[in-house]
Amino acid sequence: MVIAMAIRRGRTVLGASRRSVNVNDHYYSKQPRAAHQPYELRLELGGIELSLISDAGVFSRRAVDSGTLILLSHVPPPQGGLILDIGPIGLYYAASCPRCIVHMTDVNTRAVALSRQNASRNGLVNVVVHESTFPPDADLRFDLIITNPPIRAGRRVLLEIFAGAQQRLHPGGRFAFVARTQQGAKRLATDVERYFGNVSDVARGGGYRVYAAVKES
Repeated sequence: MVIAMAIRRGRTVLGASRRSVNVNDHYYSKQPRAAHQPYELRLELGGIELSLISDAGVFSRRAVDSGTLILLSHVPPPQGGLILDIGPIGLYYAASCPRCIVHMTDVNTRAVALSRQNASRNGLVNVVVHESTFPPDADLRFDLIITNPPIRAGRRVLLEIFAGAQQRLHPGGRFAFVARTQQGAKRLATDVERYFGNVSDVARGGGYRVYAAVKES
């Protein structure tokens, strides 16, 4: 199935600071020091339209990146149940599956605040946002876990995400991620296979690859 995609580049909100970004900041920083530069975006994908506010100090602040779009286009939500988004992807799933409860996590406090703001802005009441990598309730089990993983955070963090995802899924639940081929997507797929016992190549394009694994019972 081909899903039409459109990203309209937004505009800087009036009154936003135009000072330069701190070179030591990156999107996985807990407390970004970059001056605020609010930015309006609109995501149109598969019949879903979202009006979003972004800011300096968060991932891909000027537009939804190509890897995320490929992931969203090829990994549909379940008919219902719990979804975990490790990163700022989950609002699309909340809008496309009203029967789902979408938990969104991020260690970046600015990204967390924006996720809550954007959920409210789009009237999405089925979203729970956590300032952490995984929700604090260790008993929660998910039907789908998705991520555009924080490559710049380092390999240790990525492996913790993969291991945690395997633990937090229901049997039969699915884990999906996207990464650039040049940033080691194939090696990450091998890591995921080590934790899950399986991995499949779901989609590729624009230098990105999407992989998925299923938690076996």
